[in-house]
Amino acid sequence: MDTSVKQSPEPPAPAAAAPPAAAYRNLLLATVGFALTFWAWNLIAPMSGDYKDRLGLSSFQQSFLVAVPVIVGSLGRIPVGALTDKYGAKLMFPLVSALTVVPVLLLIPAKNSYGAMLAVGFLLGLGGTTFAIGVPLVNAWFPPARRGFALGVFGMGMGGVALSGYFTPRIAKHGDNLPFLVVAGALVVYALVAAVLVSDHPGRKIPTDTLAHRLGEAGKLRVTWELSALYAIGFGGIVAFGVYLPTYLKTWYEMSPTEAGTKAAGFALVTVVFRPIGGWLSDRAHPALVTSAALLLAALMAIVQAFEPPLDPVGTIALLAMAAGLGTASGSVFALVSQVTPQPKVGSVTGIVGAMGGLGGFVP
Repeated sequence: MDTSVKQSPEPPAPAAAAPPAAAYRNLLLATVGFALTFWAWNLIAPMSGDYKDRLGLSSFQQSFLVAVPVIVGSLGRIPVGALTDKYGAKLMFPLVSALTVVPVLLLIPAKNSYGAMLAVGFLLGLGGTTFAIGVPLVNAWFPPARRGFALGVFGMGMGGVALSGYFTPRIAKHGDNLPFLVVAGALVVYALVAAVLVSDHPGRKIPTDTLAHRLGEAGKLRVTWELSALYAIGFGGIVAFGVYLPTYLKTWYEMSPTEAGTKAAGFALVTVVFRPIGGWLSDRAHPALVTSAALLLAALMAIVQAFEPPLDPVGTIALLAMAAGLGTASGSVFALVSQVTPQPKVGSVTGIVGAMGGLGGFVP
């Protein structure tokens, strides 16, 4: 006779609680702020041809002018991320947005002097730092099971660069100074809205040690540099293609500047769309696996493109698949950041990883 006691099956684990409405409000505000400040950050690049003609610049001088805000913005994420850990996004988002208005407006009187443009470009780098503000904000508001997708949605704010590339020259047709006035006005409105509506998570832990100590502690984490290497490949690849792809298409496929610009915009759009997909996949599989698969796809497509296939259809398919891989990897890397980084250090680690991603685009 069987005297064993049958155990009832364990109840299923409760599903993760849905994020509160405040989480989605902050995600929306962070994404909009990220896009607007990135538009400001990229104001010089779409107008660089005009500056070259106006100031009689060499190709190197033109490229250096475009690179200055990108490099400064990338490096600036390191202290801004650490400051966000300390003071919170409720202060940092409106503050950085409002301060970015200053160099945007200074582009108007500086346009006739190369030295002045370099100085303003240095200040304009501030607009590229908001990435390190938004990641810890979004990370704090969303539970682990949903952080990947939420961070991917926030990452779509990098489409502000594409907005700048498309709208800035078109707005400039109605007045040389109009793009700067439009962007400055949008930043002022956003800063006011963010000051009222952005809110830090009630459970946010505020570090008490110094900025230098927090950055040092983040730098001691092995995972910081592992993630930096991955992001330098993923996002750095996106930056590099954004800079180089139009020239590549014009040189190797003899496309007109308009056609090359349209193709490059398509590449940028695919990277933006696939970033939240990378985060979404990372909520369902390990982010490291998603990142590896995405970078493998990008590498295989790069090999295909190295043989200079006909653009229609093989080259186009290879470039778009490469964009999908890089966009997916960019989203999955920050899902990994949210999993392996202690919450009080997310801003500091994000700043370092984000900086390496931006600088990765300038590695030959």
